[in-house]
Amino acid sequence: MSAPAPSRSFCGLRHGATDWNRRGLFQGRTDNPLNEDGLAQAHEAASMLRGVGISRIVASPLVRAARTAEIIADAISVPLTIDDGIIEFDFGSFEGLPVRDLMLKHGVNSATGLVSILPADGENWDAMTERSLACVSTWLDNYLDDHLLFVCHDAVMQAWRSHFPAAISRTATARRFATSANATNGVSSKSSLRTNVTGPCR
Repeated sequence: MSAPAPSRSFCGLRHGATDWNRRGLFQGRTDNPLNEDGLAQAHEAASMLRGVGISRIVASPLVRAARTAEIIADAISVPLTIDDGIIEFDFGSFEGLPVRDLMLKHGVNSATGLVSILPADGENWDAMTERSLACVSTWLDNYLDDHLLFVCHDAVMQAWRSHFPAAISRTATARRFATSANATNGVSSKSSLRTNVTGPCR
């Protein structure tokens, strides 16, 4: 089965930082909260997203994403819904292990390389891509008049990026995922938030 293609442009935002992010650990379904930096980043994102035109937010149920989304939704006064479809990738036995150590052990140096060494006891990468894009497509089709922001995770957004290689304007963490017809309509730098850590693992 091929991943469903969203019918129009949408925005994705990665959650703020947690202690595991700062330690460079694989963080999938472990439900770690935002740390002080992450809370500050969420408030910064809220300030940056004022006036951008977001009218509805959908967030992963994991607390680091849900709390980031709640802060933004309260600040810009838009509805927020939690959806399991954009929950983070399940890293299986890699969960909680140092990302850099595993990269060195397996001789990989990129996000693509990491995908190639994922353990069999975790989620299937293609299945995660399918369910997360299906979630996005459902929201876009059901709320045609809304400008949607999906607050989720780096692995999920890495998967989306692989389906829109020429149609993403990346501004740190805030990214606009566009159909080819709308590829030039990038997210304003005003809506960026630098919380990214390289790799599909947080």
